[in-house]
Amino acid sequence: MHHLKPTLLLLFAATTLPLSAQIHKMERRDTTLHAYHINPVVVTGSGHHQRLKDTATPVRVLSAQELREQGITTFDGALTHMMPQVSMAPNSMGSQLRLNGLGNKYILILINGQRLSGDIANNVDLNRINMARVKRIEVLDGAASSLYGSDAIAGVINIITDQPTHSLFSAGSATTVSGHGVLTEAATIDICQKGIGSYTSFTHDRADSYRNNDLEYRKGSDTETQPSIAPLFTGYRSNIFAQKFTYSPTQHLALNAGLDYSYKITDRPDTQADITGGTDYEMRYKGLRWNVGTIYKFDARNSLQIDYTVDRFRYGKEYDVATHAIPLGTYLQSKKQRNIERQVKAILGILPQGTTIVGNDWQLNKLVATSGNINHEAYTLAYYAQHEQRFHVGSATLMATLGARYNYHNTFGNHFTPKASLMYSIAHLNLRATYSAGFRAPGLDELYYHYFSVNRGKPQISFGNQSLKPEKSHYFSLNAEYRTDAFAISATGYINRINDMVVKQNIDVDDPTRQMLMNEFPEMTREQADKMVAYARYQNSDKGDVKGLQLNITANMLRGFCLSANYAYTYARTKTAGQWTVLERSIRHAATIAANYHHTWRRYSLNVNINARLQSKTYYTGSYEDAPGYGIWNLNTTHSFDVTKWASLEPSLCIDNIFDRVDRRIDSSTRKYALYSPGRMLVVGLKMKFKH
Repeated sequence: MHHLKPTLLLLFAATTLPLSAQIHKMERRDTTLHAYHINPVVVTGSGHHQRLKDTATPVRVLSAQELREQGITTFDGALTHMMPQVSMAPNSMGSQLRLNGLGNKYILILINGQRLSGDIANNVDLNRINMARVKRIEVLDGAASSLYGSDAIAGVINIITDQPTHSLFSAGSATTVSGHGVLTEAATIDICQKGIGSYTSFTHDRADSYRNNDLEYRKGSDTETQPSIAPLFTGYRSNIFAQKFTYSPTQHLALNAGLDYSYKITDRPDTQADITGGTDYEMRYKGLRWNVGTIYKFDARNSLQIDYTVDRFRYGKEYDVATHAIPLGTYLQSKKQRNIERQVKAILGILPQGTTIVGNDWQLNKLVATSGNINHEAYTLAYYAQHEQRFHVGSATLMATLGARYNYHNTFGNHFTPKASLMYSIAHLNLRATYSAGFRAPGLDELYYHYFSVNRGKPQISFGNQSLKPEKSHYFSLNAEYRTDAFAISATGYINRINDMVVKQNIDVDDPTRQMLMNEFPEMTREQADKMVAYARYQNSDKGDVKGLQLNITANMLRGFCLSANYAYTYARTKTAGQWTVLERSIRHAATIAANYHHTWRRYSLNVNINARLQSKTYYTGSYEDAPGYGIWNLNTTHSFDVTKWASLEPSLCIDNIFDRVDRRIDSSTRKYALYSPGRMLVVGLKMKFKH
């Protein structure tokens, strides 16, 4: 908790500032910059475009400008730097994303409103997200199944991409380099003329593996150590290519088609005879996602939108060390997934001061998992409707929203998820109340898994469970917000209660069970079976319960100076067999802070940003010990030069982890980590932009 003291002081200072103080008139460039921070346009909370202050459901927005100010180039960096209720744990099986205490499988990730599919052990591959195109990231906390369907129990993260239309031709590049082999390169080319647009981007990203302590405890010992090369952070190389075309033959009709290809391979230390921790293979991931869509605007208040998306994702093991059974260069596929989705949505202005949304959503999910012995598919058909109505009560405004979604799942049948929200606004004050129901159908792996593998000599077995029930949730929240053009402060309290959570239950292995497992998996040797202590089986727990409080402040305090501070308290538990336990990897207290100064002198602009993430310990269950809390501070400066009317340069210099906070604890079988930073690093970047 001592890491949170600076946060609490800043929160107190911001709330006690004299709000009636004169705000200096800003330069035009600065005014545009920070007004966007305070009140941007959002779409995720209501399903249609409106200003942030007008949404009945609170939405957190991360703008491209804020990402640039803080020197952020990765998706996980954007969330953890700026949202305390989000945490990550990067490894070779994907970044384990958590939102308000709940894991990745409860978080729906969208790109322009279309679902991003393909997961690694229930973790969506975040390396598939193309940061070169991000316009803003909208985060909706809590269940949102009435609009978005299954998986939106913890919340929705919607990445909105940018397609510039103000220039006939524009191109840009961005390069960032730092320690431990970190390199990010991105290039974009945009062409827009007479209603036709072409948007092309390519991103290359890489990083080396590293450890913060070269020792590990020997198995079964708390005192004897040995050297190890097993990485704390798993290195990788990834490429993303994206192409999108748009065509607007009239002011009423817009057509679009896009394709994204992603490739990633890990870069881990090879197996060595004289030291532990190496691997015989690298994990290789490939994704191909394409979509076509159209929007027809009948008038300013009535439109029809149709989208069709196909997402294919696969991963497996590529051997870079020859074994006695597998030749060098062999690729063994572990998992292949395909998701097809068709969306039809109408946004209608049937009533004055009201917006009605009706839609239909069809999804087909297919999973082929060689390692888990799965070849199954499932489909969902859904219909939804939502009406938002504004009422004027004297000088105040009342906004009421009612929505509902009907889901038919071919395995789990019919489900109904309602939503209701109310917002009372007077002058600069907004008061909100929200109830929303959530629904999640168990994944195909959770239903059908029949998995056996050996990881560093230790056998692992997991069974699916076809008797699983769907997970259902009830989310309640209250929000109070004060917002002006220069200042915004909000507080949100919430409860998220989940019934029939799907969890992995560890079952102890005795001699009869050991023989049963050998019969199930003939490839398992007697020596491997004798090492089995427990195996895993998916089951429904009694319930989950998450309670939390969030505080958010943004202020344009002085000319060119902006301060933001965010705090999240999360109390997450799960109940199984009548016993409550803390939810795995939950964090009780977390805060983020950012102070930004921006000024322009003719053709030169300076931006200085100090930001921090501070959090208390991370809870782990079972035999694992909790990971200690930490505080990370970063300094970023960017320097923008308008070289000519058609070209600009933007070098940047950043010190990451100023105070060199590192978790150097010795690795062990019962130890996990929350802080993955290798220590203080210098980060250098350069952006170039050209337009005509």
